[in-house]
Amino acid sequence: MRIPVYKSFLAVTAAAMLSACGSTAPRLVSTPIERIDSIPLKVTDLSEAQLKNWSAADLRYDTIPGMSVNRAYDEIIQNHKGKTVIVGVIDSGVDIEHEDLQNIIWTNSDEIPGNNRDDDKNGYVDDIHGWNFLGDALEENMEYVRIYKRLKPKYEGKPASSISTADRQEFILYQRSKEEYNKELTEVNQNKQQYIQIREQLTAAHQAVSKKLGKEDYSKAELSAFQPEDQQMAQYKGMLAQIQNNVNENIPEALEELDEAIDYYDTRLDSHLNLDLDGRAVVGDNSYDITDTDYGNNDVDGPTPDKENVKHGTHVAGIIAAQRNNNIGIDGVANNVEIMAIRAVPDGDEYDKDIALAIRYAVDNGAKIINTSFGKYFSTNPEWVMDELRYAAENDVLIVNAAGNESIDLDQTMVYPNDQSPEVPEEISNSFLTVGALNFEYGSELVSGFSNYGRTNVDVFAPGSKIWSTTPNNEYEFLQGTSMAAPAVSGVAAMIRSYYPKLKAAQVKEIIMQSGLSTATMVLIGEQGQSTKNFNELSKSGKMVNMYNAFILADKVSRGETNL
Repeated sequence: MRIPVYKSFLAVTAAAMLSACGSTAPRLVSTPIERIDSIPLKVTDLSEAQLKNWSAADLRYDTIPGMSVNRAYDEIIQNHKGKTVIVGVIDSGVDIEHEDLQNIIWTNSDEIPGNNRDDDKNGYVDDIHGWNFLGDALEENMEYVRIYKRLKPKYEGKPASSISTADRQEFILYQRSKEEYNKELTEVNQNKQQYIQIREQLTAAHQAVSKKLGKEDYSKAELSAFQPEDQQMAQYKGMLAQIQNNVNENIPEALEELDEAIDYYDTRLDSHLNLDLDGRAVVGDNSYDITDTDYGNNDVDGPTPDKENVKHGTHVAGIIAAQRNNNIGIDGVANNVEIMAIRAVPDGDEYDKDIALAIRYAVDNGAKIINTSFGKYFSTNPEWVMDELRYAAENDVLIVNAAGNESIDLDQTMVYPNDQSPEVPEEISNSFLTVGALNFEYGSELVSGFSNYGRTNVDVFAPGSKIWSTTPNNEYEFLQGTSMAAPAVSGVAAMIRSYYPKLKAAQVKEIIMQSGLSTATMVLIGEQGQSTKNFNELSKSGKMVNMYNAFILADKVSRGETNL
């Protein structure tokens, strides 16, 4: 593990017992990280090793805007033992047999495996490691597509003047969903065709130039030295140079990325926007009846042998708690954690019913942190989820939620799940934390270009661009999104609850928000970075999550030395 350079900045003393909880927390006499605006910008590219671990880096030591995870372990946590914390991961599912996750998966000790009985009487048969609310379902429509399909027979072709007062709100929802469907369908088809055209042009250019150079994987320098013999070859060189400078120096890899993009849009057309798809039929429940709870199974790693459908949830779980210091794969943010796998997010938009029941399942079965790396902009029954957010707060459970990846201001646009809205900004829960995504470049590009933001509706920011973590079948991969930023914060929250278990969920939320690092840097925001804003205006706290500082503040709060 990296040895910090500036040990003289702080002194770490012996541990003190938290007698009521039976765990040992470090006793701190430490200096928080602050005044970061004087830190010079990193002018060199990150090495592969730095990129794979950048979210754990320390801004002051490394000039990389990570969460100071390594520093917190090296200088504060060291060998102190904490209390085990259960983290519920509501997601696409988790590969619970992954080499770097199998030892940190939650096991329901009150359930006897394989006897086909509900031994613990919690309503779920053989729920050994969690629950699969999707059964064998994989692909799904977006929520606005489901709404449009469901309401189309009732309202298609009817003028607004003919709609009764009782149906007015439903009719407006139908109009909004239809408009969104038509807009998305047009955009997806246009984008697919543009990518196909680019691929055709790039393929022709690459084949012609690689033939002249005698190699497929030519470098920037080799392309730059190439002397075109005619105008056509000059155009090919110009196109290839543009791709190398802005997309990928390796042209064959760039072509593969184009194929992946085309496949993505094909998938959207085949499933997300397909009016003929009934992805829920295989589940067998009434998805609009919250009392119909007898469905799903215990297959938390999904129904397919290749486990490809649980990549997202497996990646999230690894960020939180991939087993540390086992010389395998990666080190998750947290130790002392058990991952409760709850499959409720399909390839498409999740159902409100599944999310509501998943939250209640996690709370009732002992989770103290719930990670929700998903979201949508239409909701049929948001009240069901709102009720469970209140339930989680009442039961001292912190929910860490992804802000979303559409580069928009959430103070202007409602996203679900959420504990507030642009129209009603007052929070219904004091234990719901929304996380935006950071990039690994400290400076104007600090905020990930895709990340949503909002002075009221986003609480903090954390690493979310190009995050290396676990994927199914003992693999590892870079993924990005606020879906990756949220579990990073879930890991920090779990560590605070592990070492300071007397702290309440609401206190942990405030500690994370107040202890972060702030900067007056002007950053690019919005799609393609078309505008700038002061970083501290993009969230409620105006801060980047910092685990080192969070431990210092948690220690002071737990000892009554500081009030939140």
